[in-house]
Amino acid sequence: MTKTHLLYEGKAKKIWETNNPDLLISEFKDSLTAFNGEKKSSEVGKGALNNAISTELFRYLGERGIPTHFIEMLDPNNMLHTRAEVILIEVIVRNIATGSLSRNLGIEDGTVLPFTLVEFDYKNDALGDPKLNDQHCLILGLVKEQAELDYLRYMARRINTLLRDLYAELGITLVDFKLEFGRDKNGTILLIDELSPDNFRLWDAQTHEKLDKDRFRQGLGGLTEAYTQVLERLQNR
Repeated sequence: MTKTHLLYEGKAKKIWETNNPDLLISEFKDSLTAFNGEKKSSEVGKGALNNAISTELFRYLGERGIPTHFIEMLDPNNMLHTRAEVILIEVIVRNIATGSLSRNLGIEDGTVLPFTLVEFDYKNDALGDPKLNDQHCLILGLVKEQAELDYLRYMARRINTLLRDLYAELGITLVDFKLEFGRDKNGTILLIDELSPDNFRLWDAQTHEKLDKDRFRQGLGGLTEAYTQVLERLQNR
């Protein structure tokens, strides 16, 4: 598969068109950003780790009936996947209160929520990715009808159950994470983007050591070591 044209470059990936109009290649970058791009850096090997971790999780979910855009990992930094029109809603899934949920609502950090919380954010950097309710999504035309929002929530909870159980087997607590979805050429909604510690909060179940991008956000260091630990646990399961 050959890259033909750079379609989009984001904070963590470059998206390339290919000689097949229905297929794209995601090139995972080593760059790091936090706080809406206010904090920036890079770490050699981070992109390859995110590609490998995402590959493991896309395969795992696909084998269990979750429709995704994933096709194959081409090399350490490049993933081949189906072209999909991005739904501009970030689906946030929370099992434990931390980060913005604790700051905004005063829930003590580390509190296990009584049920899994699913939130929607507007995928819009210029506006700072504000929170959305269902009516906002419909007014903005981000989905065609209420049933699609219900489907996104259903899929988010189903994915959460699968990944929370998987990570629990690996001695890791799935705290919260962000999902993105898109529509293929037939209008089918697919899970897209990446499934990496850049977008997931993962804590060691015994030590509570952070194994995700909070190591960069909070200046803890050891980010690639933490990501490597996540990948090795997935590959050795």
